[in-house]
Amino acid sequence: MQRILSLILGGGRGSRLYPLTKLRSKPAVPVAGKYRLIDIPISNCINSGCNRIYVLTQFLSVSLHRHISNTYKFDPFSQGFVEVLAAQQTNESADWYQGTADAVRQQIRHVLEDGAEDILILSGDQLYRMDFGTLLGTHRSYHADVTIAALPVTADHAPSCGILQVDQRGRVVGFVEKPQTPAQIEPLRTDPEWLEHHGIQHRGRHFLASMGIYVFSRKVLVELLNAPPLATDFGKEIFPRSIRTHRVQAHLFDGYWEDLGTIKAYHEANIALAGEEAPFHFYTPDGVIYTRMRNLPTARVGGATLRHCLISDGAYVHSGTNIERSVIGVRSRVGHNVTIRDTVIIGADRFETDAERQANRVRGLPDLGVGDGAMIQHAILDKECRVGRNVRIVNERGVKEEEGANYVIREGIVVVPRGAVIPDGTVI
Repeated sequence: MQRILSLILGGGRGSRLYPLTKLRSKPAVPVAGKYRLIDIPISNCINSGCNRIYVLTQFLSVSLHRHISNTYKFDPFSQGFVEVLAAQQTNESADWYQGTADAVRQQIRHVLEDGAEDILILSGDQLYRMDFGTLLGTHRSYHADVTIAALPVTADHAPSCGILQVDQRGRVVGFVEKPQTPAQIEPLRTDPEWLEHHGIQHRGRHFLASMGIYVFSRKVLVELLNAPPLATDFGKEIFPRSIRTHRVQAHLFDGYWEDLGTIKAYHEANIALAGEEAPFHFYTPDGVIYTRMRNLPTARVGGATLRHCLISDGAYVHSGTNIERSVIGVRSRVGHNVTIRDTVIIGADRFETDAERQANRVRGLPDLGVGDGAMIQHAILDKECRVGRNVRIVNERGVKEEEGANYVIREGIVVVPRGAVIPDGTVI
């Protein structure tokens, strides 16, 4: 594992996660109250013994860089590091990253200087736990040039994924990025008996989806990236080409995995994490998910009713409040007699002092957090939001898509952007 270098792709503008990505890069988006998305792949790398990690990003990377520099510090004798590689103008390129493959190509000198035998490439917006040692074991035991982690999915999920077609030994013989028609999808169907033989119950999952987790032999990666015409994307170009000229192997995975690249997926995953039977745990003997250490007090709850909730450090929930199936982030302040259901409140970066609250009230500004008597359902509140008293954020009109002055609705979910102010008595 010491001979592997990890590259985490930070993604582009993150438009599908807007407005959560309005002021931050996608890997910096908070999740589960106190973590950030980037903590997932970095923690999986550390737990697998991969401690040389680059994070490739180009949009709004300041908060991401701050989080990484404050969180991941290695013993100087371990030679480990986590560094952000932002897009920049060089003598070779003056363009933004044009895709996943182009991002790696523009930073290829770091790969060449490292001298690692294999390169692990990961996405920065997924929630899962994996021992990359088993992935690397598959890669080396089959003497593969490229290995793709694959998850069995149903036909309903196939059009949103890159789908692999494999032979009896698990070698990839076909790859289609997001197949849309039955003519494209049906040839990619995997034999259920083959899955059962490899210890996976198919349960109607007849297709193998790429998880966005790859291992390349270093020499092969450089060769494929420089082969004309220059490819910009792994799924659309590199893999369909390489299966004809190189050995591309599938590595089967059947654990929890979710892509949090859309507002709906992000909301559903967070709410599921707050459930009694949560599908994913951030602390298990199999591997801890790490994040920034904060010197915060424990959460305080004063006479409230909580059901299936995650309450983070520094939160204060006042009396008479009812919270169900929700995530309450760090330093969140929830007033008296508030009702919150199926909602993600990301929290705040600081505590507001009594003097600040008094001065803001004179100016007509609500306090940081959620004011008394508010009702919030099926929503996401980003950091530093000020929700006034008796506000109703319930999407009463049942709108699917809309942008207002201080809110955005995506797939029926109301998202209040970072720092937005919702005056007293507002109804959304």
